Amino acid sequence: MEIKQAAKQTTGKKQTEWKKLTARYSRWLHIYLSMFSFLIVLFFSVTGITLNHLEWFDESIEKENKINGNIPADWVNAADTVKIKKLEVVEFIRKQYAIKGYVSDFMIQEDRCLVSFRGPGYSADAFINRQDGTMQLTELKLGAIAIMNDLHKGRDSGNAWKWVIDASAVFLIIVSLSGLVMLFFLKKKRVNGVLIALLGGILCYLIYKIWIA
Repeated sequence: MEIKQAAKQTTGKKQTEWKKLTARYSRWLHIYLSMFSFLIVLFFSVTGITLNHLEWFDESIEKENKINGNIPADWVNAADTVKIKKLEVVEFIRKQYAIKGYVSDFMIQEDRCLVSFRGPGYSADAFINRQDGTMQLTELKLGAIAIMNDLHKGRDSGNAWKWVIDASAVFLIIVSLSGLVMLFFLKKKRVNGVLIALLGGILCYLIYKIWIA
């Protein structure tokens, strides 16, 4: 009997310690990860509204530049299109005309080349005559709301920003789950908390089922 009681006490102590550790680390995760990811989560929350209500905000062109220029003709007039110096053309346009963004397309046609640059709220298109290297360049810059909306969608933002989007999603998942874990250690509030969480989920489902599906 004494051995059994001692074993029960040991098991009880281990369970109590496990609960304390779980509560402590879930609280730690919830607080500090919330603060660490606060600004990026706030950004995606705000831009969720700006994307959902585009009619509230002006996404008109803030600045448009039309430029006539020249590219060294021998870079683009080779009969064999493989020999066209794409890298030199791109870097020349970037440096000479302060063009930003990444190259989204480099099309080679019979009489001209089209080089497109893209970025959040930004585009630039260069039409280059393959015979003499003359170029027409159009650069468009949109406002801050358009830039934020593109960043929210990850459009024309590059791989590094995609990692930011993924990381912010992971942070939000951990913050949500750690908050749920904390709730189960609050005896007086966990039942009501779980019921409210279920009510929110059911409400979203009903909205989808009634007005969308």
